[in-house]
Amino acid sequence: KKNKKMEINELSVEELEKLLSQKKEEEKLNLLKRRKAYESIRAQTVNEIMGRVLSVANQVKELHHFVISETNAFREVMQDYGELKRNNQMSFRIQHGNYRIEVKSCKVKKFDERADVAASRLIDFLKKWISNREQGSEDPMYQLAMTLLERNKYGDLDYKSISKLYDLEAQFNNEEYSEIMRLFKESNVVEGTRLNFYFYEKNKLGVWNKIEPSFNML
Repeated sequence: KKNKKMEINELSVEELEKLLSQKKEEEKLNLLKRRKAYESIRAQTVNEIMGRVLSVANQVKELHHFVISETNAFREVMQDYGELKRNNQMSFRIQHGNYRIEVKSCKVKKFDERADVAASRLIDFLKKWISNREQGSEDPMYQLAMTLLERNKYGDLDYKSISKLYDLEAQFNNEEYSEIMRLFKESNVVEGTRLNFYFYEKNKLGVWNKIEPSFNML
């Protein structure tokens, strides 16, 4: 180390500058190598995980279609056999051995096309409203209203969220807002049905354990 220090001390200013420049270039190259290695590992990790996730997601879609098809077909058999209490019964349970499948239907309140018009008008109203507010887009009322207008994964307006917009009518205290709320209420005339499927397996103790086809539920 001492000899190396003596050698550096013997270098001229030009030689020191050249040595420093080389050192910086080496550090730059090492940094680029590390970055490329990191980006390569990142790409490999993302591609491998997403490749398998997309594959499983497609299998789950196929499974969903299969379950719907099979349970609908068996529902007709149950109806012919007299196992259903009424013809329009959608919820039922089928069981064999250690396995049980439950099909449960639930009513889902939806909106018709007038709700899209109301949502568009409400966004325009809110933009004008914040232009006269000191906090602008940071105003909690504006942020809450915009959040409630977010659509679900099916691209539909959420009935419960829109219902909360009705509660803000007194706070906005505006004729335009009230008219938009009336339009939302008028559009709430469509009622859909959603089917949920539940799967169970009986363990050695005779207890029914729910099988969740999602690793987040494991």
